[in-house]
Formats: sequence, C-alpha cells, structure tokens
Amino acid sequence: MPLPTRRAVLGAGLATLAMPRLARAAGYPDHPVTLIVPFGAGGGNDITARTLGQFLEKELGQPFVVQNRPGAGGEIGINAVADAKPDGYTFGILNTPGLVTIPIERQPRWSLESFTFVAGLVEDPGIIAVHPDSGIRSAADLVAAAKREDGFTIAAQGLGSTSFLSVRMLEQAAGVRLEPVIYPSLPQGVLALGQKEVRGAAANLGEGQTMAQGKPWQVIGVMAEARSPLAPELPTFREQGYDITIGSLRGFVGPKGIPAEITGRLGAAIGKVFADPEFVALAARTQQPLRLLRQDAYGAHLQQADQKFRALWAAKPWI
Repeated sequence: MPLPTRRAVLGAGLATLAMPRLARAAGYPDHPVTLIVPFGAGGGNDITARTLGQFLEKELGQPFVVQNRPGAGGEIGINAVADAKPDGYTFGILNTPGLVTIPIERQPRWSLESFTFVAGLVEDPGIIAVHPDSGIRSAADLVAAAKREDGFTIAAQGLGSTSFLSVRMLEQAAGVRLEPVIYPSLPQGVLALGQKEVRGAAANLGEGQTMAQGKPWQVIGVMAEARSPLAPELPTFREQGYDITIGSLRGFVGPKGIPAEITGRLGAAIGKVFADPEFVALAARTQQPLRLLRQDAYGAHLQQADQKFRALWAAKPWI
C-alpha cells in the first residue's frame, strides 16, 4: 500500500481540527450566555438586554443572563467584554457614543478592533428640550436666544455622552456658544430644567420621554435623519435647517475572534426576534426605537461614527 502523501496527511489533520469547532457551532449554545451591561439596572442598555434576552432564550433554548458592570462611563463593562474568552458565551449590550469616544478621549486597553460586532439593535436619537414657559418653540428660537444670551445653559450627563456631544454639535452647526451643565443622571437634569436652573436639557428621545412624563418638558427637535416613530410629531433638527444627527446606538457586541458560525447563528436569531410582533410591541412600550443593523452594516456605522467624533474632537476637545 502506498504511503499517504504529506498533503493528504495535512488535509486530514486540518479537517480533524475543524470538526470540533463546527460541532460546537452546530450545537450552540449548550449553556447560558452572559450579556454584560456597562451601566446600572433600569437604564436603556439594561432594558434592551433584558427584553432581547428573553426572546433569544425562546429562539436558542438557553438563558441569556444579564450582568450589570457599571463604572467609569461604561469603560469597566466594555473592558469585561473585550477581555472575555471568544467562545460565544459572553457578549455586551454596548452603546455609542462611549464605545467610539472613550478611545478618542483617553487610552483604554481596547479599540474598535478589539470586538466582534454582531448587530445594531436600538438607536435612541438625541433631543434638546426647554421649559414650556421659555417661549422657545423651535431650533431657530433656541439659536436666537443663545445669540442674545452669554452662555445659554443646557443640562447634560457626562463628558463624551450623547447629550454632551449633541450640545457641542449644535454649537458647531449654528455658530453659537452654549454651556453644557453636567448632572450625574438624566432625572437630575430633568429636575433642573423643571426648576429653571438651566435653560435647556439634552437627552435621548426614549429615555427623555420616559423620565420627563408629567414634568415641564418641551422637546424642540430630534437629532436623527428622520422623525422617530416614538414621537412622529417632533421635527428633526435637519428639517429645521441644522444638519445634526447623533444618538445612542445599542448593539450586540462580543470580544474579537468569535467564530463566524456562532455570530451567524446569533444574527439569524436576532433577525427572527425583530420580526416577532410581540417583541416589537414590547420595545414600543419600553421606549426602545428599534434599528436592526446586520453585522457588516453595524461595523460600518461604527467606523463612520469614529470619523465624525474624531473630527469633532479635533475642532474642540471636550475634556
């Protein structure tokens, strides 16, 4: 019998190595999956993780266990995702702008290249609200007031947050000077506007609409490409002559190196969940503006955001 060639032996060896990986993907998941949320319980990322997780469990047959890892503006939780074993059992519900802006502001031990991006899930656009007694009814009114006043104050939550950066982007677009006033949380910013400690407040649409119920809160515009189905009566800033788009895009993200077979299986399951009327209705009730971005589109969106925020930083660093 002729001896096997070196090529045949090598091919058989590679096939043998590939078999366990394919088998694992075919049976995936065979135990619970962890979803890390880099903020505390009850916030937007946490709500997305818990609502999506229960539907993914129905699709894939294993629990998706939410683990809150707050701190350092989300950096602690993002670290945990970047450092996880790429076996498909640890992911994060991570969001912009922090996922993009933290590496611009400072030097964490990760970058966008440190992750596997599975899908974009929810995009909560930025808004600016004023007190109903202010007489301001539009973006043009706000810009005019800012030009009359020295340091028009707007409540925001944290340097590099969506709310803070939306104020900076409006400054650039309108050629005015605005003064962000930092509050530790959105409820405190809502309270400050209600008590007229500030002239305006920046927030995300879904969270802002939820937190401001029953309080003096008048939204003058949404920083999105099109009107939101959550509040179709609210005009965009683009409609009002200011080309500003910014929001918090929450996505399903894992560490670098997760096998494509696993991300494909997860992507297909997420697609089925987004087609489920029960999930869509629950997302609407919990103020989650759904925006499903498949893997490649999600990665491209983040790269574009990186370019936009680097340009903003070059024009005026925010820390």
